[in-house]
Formats: sequence, structure tokens, C-alpha cells
Amino acid sequence: MIDFYPFVWPVLRQVEPERAHALAIAALRLGLVPPACPVDAPSLHSQVWGLDFANPLGVAAGFDKNAQAVAGLRRLGLGFVETGTITPKPQAGNPRPRVFRLEQQEALINRLGFNNDGLAVVAARLSALPRGGCPIGANVGPNRDSPDPLADCAQGVRTLAGCVDYLVINVSSPNTPGLRALQAGEQMRRLWQAVQEARSEAAARTPLLMTPLLIKIAPDLDAAALAEIAAVALEVGVDGIIATNTTIERPQDLDPRYRDEAGGLSGRPLFDRSTAVLAALYRSTGGTIPLIGVGGVASGADAYAKIRAGASLVQLYTALVYQGPALIPRCLRALRDLLERDGFASVSAAVGVDSR
Repeated sequence: MIDFYPFVWPVLRQVEPERAHALAIAALRLGLVPPACPVDAPSLHSQVWGLDFANPLGVAAGFDKNAQAVAGLRRLGLGFVETGTITPKPQAGNPRPRVFRLEQQEALINRLGFNNDGLAVVAARLSALPRGGCPIGANVGPNRDSPDPLADCAQGVRTLAGCVDYLVINVSSPNTPGLRALQAGEQMRRLWQAVQEARSEAAARTPLLMTPLLIKIAPDLDAAALAEIAAVALEVGVDGIIATNTTIERPQDLDPRYRDEAGGLSGRPLFDRSTAVLAALYRSTGGTIPLIGVGGVASGADAYAKIRAGASLVQLYTALVYQGPALIPRCLRALRDLLERDGFASVSAAVGVDSR
């Protein structure tokens, strides 16, 4: 794959961030981004939730919110693609400007607020995609003005269970008021009862396997809160946990121009905290719940660190903004070489070795 991005980025960085992202989605949707040379190494293959992954590297929710560019993203060599976050009704999100580049830290701050086309539109797009090969996930959440967030999440599951390979309940975005409260003990139990019932209803209508249900959590949790999430996840049968969403914390060395901007911080400054959360969850669950590591992944070494901390799969997003699509095969080659260097025949053999 020829890395054209060093020539494109100087132009894109002059464009307002959200507009630049829309241009990238359009280019992927129209097939204007060249496909990657595949990195097909047996050591990168894995199976999670009965799904086959050619490699463990996926794109996180938020990159392709409305499932407009899934085919283009698949051509980049990703192991899986997660769309969303999708709410029952379309919503515009928060007022602009709402995305900020922190180039020195290779970071972003966003307060988008679940802007998306709504379940009906996105479900139609997902239903039209060919199944098989690279797994597709959908991330769902409640509308901002919803009187019943649990019902909104259940509606997302009910609508999309037959369209995707796995589903994620987003209870950790910092940009929807009150959302993070759904991570806590009894609220999480009630949420999981609602979404499991919705999944069962969807499976009863069609000859489906039970679509895996995952939860995406915040990095801004103390040890007690993380232990409670792990305990409840084991109790109610959560199929997987994504660690983590963006953070509302602001490191002292963050670009002072943006330190007071509201929203979630992603990219390099999130790596250490999100990896610590991942490791804590792996230990608390005894490695029995598959984890997806996300937050600050910008290289094959970063992906490998997430895997060693406990991740069965890894996602990236912000690094794609700064490094472009050639990052994907570059990460995969490095990950393959690191596994070989350390004597691991597969990704699964390396999962959690630093957290045991």
C-alpha cells in the first residue's frame, strides 16, 4: 500500500476537523482510498464469540457512525468494523464547534453528542452489506431527550440484532448527560435485563444465533467502580467489555488552548489510563470475559501492549486521523513480528500475560 497520507494530511489539517472527517468518510464510501496489501499471518487469526477474525485490529465506534463506509474500511485490512453510536431517533448532536485537534499530543477532544441518522436508516444500510468475512459491530445508545434510556438501548438491540455480528451498549460517552450512571451496579443489572430480553425477542423472530452483547465503559472509574462493573458483568452474563471510551480528565501537559474544552479526550494521552482499566478488568474477571482494548493505540507495539494487558481484540480511531490508512498494515506487521519475537503462536496465547 502506497502511503499517500503524508501528502493529504497537510491539506486536511487546514479543514475544520468534522468537515475533514466527512471528506474521509466520503472517500472511503466512494472507493477512492486504495485497498491495503493484506497482512495474512496465521498468528493474527483468532476466534472470539464464535466469530472468525483475520486479525485483532478494528476501527472503533465513532469513526463511521452511520455505516456509510463499511465496505471501504473493510478494504483497508481491518479485522473488524464497529459502527455507531446509533440512537432510536435521528439527532443532530451538540452545537458546533465540537471536535478539536490537539496535534502535538496526537489527540482529539470531541463533544459530538451521538449525532447520527437513527436506527431505521442505519439498519437499512447494515442490512444491505454482505455478511461473512470481516465482522461488523454496531454500537447503540439512548437519545439525549429520552425519558427511558434503557428502552432506547433495548430498541437498538431489537432492531440491529439481525444486521450485525455483535452489539455494543454505550453507557460511557461523556457527551450525553446522565449516561455514565448506567454503568453503576443496579442500573447496569436493569440495563442488561432489558437488552437481553430484546435480543431474545429478535432471535425468536428469525433463525439467528444469539448476537453477542458487549458494554463499553469509561476510563474515569476508580478501583471500586471497576470491581463492581466486573462483578455485575459476570453475574448477568455480559459477553464482552470494551475498555475504554474517551476521558474527561485533562493531563497537565495537554495543550493549554484546549484544556478547558468540554468533551471526551482520545488519542495518545488516553493510552496509559485505558490500558490500566483493561488490565484491572482482566484480573477482576479472571480472563473469562473477552475484552476489546481501545484508547491511544497508534502502533503495533501499542496494540501488543493492549493484548498483553488482557485484550482479545484492539480498536483504533484517533491515530487514523493523524497517520492515515497505512497505519493499519503497519500495525499488523509489527504485531505479527512482536508475537513471533516473544514466542507466541497466536494472539490468544498472548492475551493477558502481563495481568496474571
